[in-house]
Amino acid sequence: MKLWYADASPYARKVRILLRELGLADRVTEQAVATTPIAPNEDLAKVSPLVRVPTLETDDGEALYDSRVICEYLESLNGVTPLTPANGTARWRDLRDAALAEGILDTAVGLRYETALKEERFQDPNWIAARRQRILQALDAMESDAPEIGAAPSQSNISWAAALGYLDLRFADMNWREGRPKLAAWYERFSQRPSLVETAPK
Repeated sequence: MKLWYADASPYARKVRILLRELGLADRVTEQAVATTPIAPNEDLAKVSPLVRVPTLETDDGEALYDSRVICEYLESLNGVTPLTPANGTARWRDLRDAALAEGILDTAVGLRYETALKEERFQDPNWIAARRQRILQALDAMESDAPEIGAAPSQSNISWAAALGYLDLRFADMNWREGRPKLAAWYERFSQRPSLVETAPK
């Protein structure tokens, strides 16, 4: 299999963390590419019509895109013990928490494009403020439902870690740890896992 990724992409990092936690890293070749909404990568375009990372080429020659689809596929492979609970309340809670992290990522990445790719005179301060507030509200929800220190990896807490790492990378000024001691303590411990250390943006 082959995974197309960008070093700073939190969506791709989520998949790369999962690969390592599932013990699949040696079955996948990781291909780093540079691509942006205004400068798509031509090689990636031959594989993915959306020209977005992550994209996974399977051993069957299929191209899968969207990190959620790729994560579901990786957990479905024979011989792999899934990290997502199979059924019941635990499953729906894990998927819900993963969606919360995805919401932070979607908002933060859109905010990054708004502030990094547009000239300041074309930026909408009200739009920016609303997006930042949405992120803070989601972080508050995370704080009230933070995983236990030492919690086993799952799709949801992997997604949470990717989201928090991206905020550190692109929005350190938001100081997301302030007023969120449980979330900060969990992330401090969880981010020491080899899968997160190996995939940290350079």
